[in-house]
Amino acid sequence: MGIYDFHKNCFPVFFAGKFFFALTGAFVMEIQKDYLRYAVELSKELLQIHSPGGYTVNAIDRLKKEFDSLGIKYTETNKGAIYGTIEGKNTEKHRVVSAHADTLGAMVRQIKPSGCLKLAPIGGIAFNSIEGETLYIITRTGKIITGTGLPEKASVHIFENIEKEERNGETFEVRLDADTSSKEETLKLGINVGDFVAFEPRTVETPEGYIKSRHLDDKACIGMMFAVCKYLKEKNEKPAYTTHFFISNYEEIGHGFYGIPKECFEVLAVDIGTVGGLQNSDEHAVTIIAKDSRTPYDFGFRHRLEELAIKNGINYRTDVMFRYGSDSSMYVLQGFDINFACAGPGVSATHHYERTHLDAFKATIDLIYAYTMEELKCF
Repeated sequence: MGIYDFHKNCFPVFFAGKFFFALTGAFVMEIQKDYLRYAVELSKELLQIHSPGGYTVNAIDRLKKEFDSLGIKYTETNKGAIYGTIEGKNTEKHRVVSAHADTLGAMVRQIKPSGCLKLAPIGGIAFNSIEGETLYIITRTGKIITGTGLPEKASVHIFENIEKEERNGETFEVRLDADTSSKEETLKLGINVGDFVAFEPRTVETPEGYIKSRHLDDKACIGMMFAVCKYLKEKNEKPAYTTHFFISNYEEIGHGFYGIPKECFEVLAVDIGTVGGLQNSDEHAVTIIAKDSRTPYDFGFRHRLEELAIKNGINYRTDVMFRYGSDSSMYVLQGFDINFACAGPGVSATHHYERTHLDAFKATIDLIYAYTMEELKCF
């Protein structure tokens, strides 16, 4: 069937009236009181687990335990990702909902003669975003040594015009919280080139309902996805199609999503919307992405998500991303035959000290749930 025919003949026939309508149904209220708090607390816990891209084993292990606690069987890929599977009413066609456990980070690139470190970025970081921040160097043996990210010319008492100095990989260094003033002394600490470096998340929940932290991209989305898993299991609800909840581990680098069952016909990547500048996203809404910097998302799939949001009273924004990619768009760019979309909470100051609101948590949870319950007439 051609793309045009698929969109012409497939449309949502389930509008989740039992749980969403009329905007104050049981599911929405329970999400507000119970599952929303679960999503936030799981997200906050995950934010404290260091998981820069390439070093996600501890976060993945924590999520294995969460799948186990919910009674959801999971599969582990050769490359270390996992996906939990909930059987649907239709078991012949499968869907995927994905979020990623890997975050921005860095790797030790050089030990300087002074004993300080130069870094190579993991993912799209701006070095000024971690200036003055506590950093965690994870040695090969698992020992963690702290340090501070600083420009080489940091002191206003010593250097002139330091506010005009560029912040990049050549001018940025890590001052270790250890007695070292030479390369040899740093090596004796157990630090080597190739060690992973994680950033202090500084997670805060404000009385006004804001969550601010590094790495809300994408650990907040994992909490939201698991809230839907928890609801489905505890309420003994079956999604419309067998659904795999995929935790990817290399998204920030561009090869996070892979190894899914051949029965999967579409994937919804749950990832952040970008708030600020010319963007249309909002911290109080779920963003449905129409296009990222690599490709438009499927027209029909995106409109189905928008229709689900409209029918269920979910606060949403459609947006076009500037510098952005997701697990689902990267997957199709590899040539795989699957339909694809992306949606997630509006987040301010992405890839910096990020912030979102409980309203965006709730809206995203509601949309993920509505999507998992949506049936397509053509199947």
